[in-house]
Amino acid sequence: MMLSMLWPLPALLAWACAWGFFLGAADLGLSPAAAMIGASALGIALTRLGANWWRRVLIGLGFPLSLAISGLASVPAWAWLVPLALLLLIYPLNAWRDAPLFPTPAHALRELPRYAPLPDGALVLDAGCGLGDGLIALRQAYPQSRFYGLEWSWPLRAACALRCPWAHVRKGDIWRADWRPYEMVYLFQRPESMSRATKKALQQLQPGAWLVSLEFEAPALRPHAALSAPDGRPVWLYQAPFHTTEPAAAV
Repeated sequence: MMLSMLWPLPALLAWACAWGFFLGAADLGLSPAAAMIGASALGIALTRLGANWWRRVLIGLGFPLSLAISGLASVPAWAWLVPLALLLLIYPLNAWRDAPLFPTPAHALRELPRYAPLPDGALVLDAGCGLGDGLIALRQAYPQSRFYGLEWSWPLRAACALRCPWAHVRKGDIWRADWRPYEMVYLFQRPESMSRATKKALQQLQPGAWLVSLEFEAPALRPHAALSAPDGRPVWLYQAPFHTTEPAAAV
């Protein structure tokens, strides 16, 4: 069972790690403010364990709030703003509408080439690439393609670029970007985002291009296929020109 499904275990684990860092840093002689900021940053890094936005907020703010309630450390007033600033830096306000950080599981896309073949050198876009897990999975499936990533959060964009030096990763809004050059656009968003993705795909993806969505279906489109990832999540494949009929059965 996925860790994100065992709520509140992810939050408890993240808070325990943050507290362990804080106590250990204090023993090493770090100032209370430095220990608090480092522990908060660790807790915010672990927000990826949350399955939705409110769980990520609880994970990210749990340590500093519990520290404030405990009264164990006296830190400058400005230090309490750092966790909130870090959270907003990694997850800008407009990113919460979509999928702040949904990592693609390893090997989730390995069956794609059987149903959605691409020519060598095809341009593939991971729209909302986060830390690069989707790009890595796409490269495993299509090693001869050229990969592009779009990410709104610049810290995540920088981390993704370091993890995926073979991809062209830039900071940008996936909804304002032009999807027309790509032979495949990959999404791991939220159900609420899929109507917007459908509209954009209908307007911009060229005949023969693919829209691929992990887990969340585009209800208005008829899928070319619906695969099953190793962890059981569906992988929805749609090919332009799209048809707006009832979805086909999973394969």
